[in-house]
Amino acid sequence: MSSMLLTPFGSTGHQSSRLIFGAAALGSASQEVADRIVAQVVAAGINHFDTAASYGDSELRLAPFLVDNRSTVFLATKTGERTGAEARKELERSLTRLGVDQIDLIQLHNLVENEEWAVAHGPGGVVEAMAQARDEGLVRFIGITGHGLRIPGMHLRSLAEFPFDSVLFPYNHALLGLDGYRADVEALLAVCGARNVATQTIKSVARRRWTDDTERHFSWYEPLSDEGAIDRAVRFVLAQPGLFLNTSSDARVLSAIVAAATSPLATVPPDITDLQADVAAQGIAPLFDGAALERI
Repeated sequence: MSSMLLTPFGSTGHQSSRLIFGAAALGSASQEVADRIVAQVVAAGINHFDTAASYGDSELRLAPFLVDNRSTVFLATKTGERTGAEARKELERSLTRLGVDQIDLIQLHNLVENEEWAVAHGPGGVVEAMAQARDEGLVRFIGITGHGLRIPGMHLRSLAEFPFDSVLFPYNHALLGLDGYRADVEALLAVCGARNVATQTIKSVARRRWTDDTERHFSWYEPLSDEGAIDRAVRFVLAQPGLFLNTSSDARVLSAIVAAATSPLATVPPDITDLQADVAAQGIAPLFDGAALERI
C-alpha cells in the first residue's frame, strides 16, 4: 500500500493530503465515535480537516483532538452568514467550539444565490469581515464553497471580485457528463490554475439522491457502497493533478475511500467504459439538474 498523497494547497504553503476529511461525518456522532473516526483519519495520513458551523456538533467533536494536535492539521471551517456582523459572531463561536485561537481557512458556505452574493461582497458583508479577521490573525485564508450546477460559474464571479484562496464544488463522472457543467468546471479550473487557487471537490462518491427512507441516513445523498465503484470514483478525481477530494459525511465509506486514495493506482484514471458501466450497474444519477433538484 502506498502512503497518502500530498500536494500544495494552492498558495497557502501547506502540503495537504489529497484527501480532506469531511468532518460533517461527526455532526451527529458521540464523542467516542468521533474520536475513533478522527483516529482512523489521522492514521490514514489525512492532515486537512474541513468542518462548518452548521455541521451539528462537528466542531465540538474535533476540539478534544485539537487540544494536543492543532499544529498537525490544516483546519478549515465555514460560515453561512452573509453580513459581516453575523459572520464575525459565527466565526468567534467556531473558534470557541473548536477550542483554537486561529482557523487556517474560513469558507463562505454555498455562496450561489445572486441576492446573497451581493450582500456578501457588499459594504459590511462577510467578505469584508473575514478579510478583517484575517488581518487580525483569527483566520489565515479565505475560501468559497457551494453545491449545484450554478456554483462553478458563481465561483468565477466571486474570484473576479476577491482573491479567494480556495474553492469547493461538486465533481464526479455523472456531473461532468453534463456538457454545460463540465464547461463551467473547466473554465473555473483554468482560472484557479493560473492564480494558484486550491480546488476542492465534493460529492465525488455520490450515487444518487436517496430513494429509500427505511434506514437512517448519514448523508443527504446516497453514497456509493460498492468498493470497486468507489475506487474508480476516487481515481476519477485524484487522476486530475491539484484536485482535492473531501471525504463523504457518511463515515461508513471512509475506509473504502482511504483505500482507493492510498493505492499505488490512486492517480491512474479509470477506464471510461468502466465508469459508464458503474453508472448502469450502480444506478448513478446526477444530484443536481439546474431546476427542481438544484438545491439540497
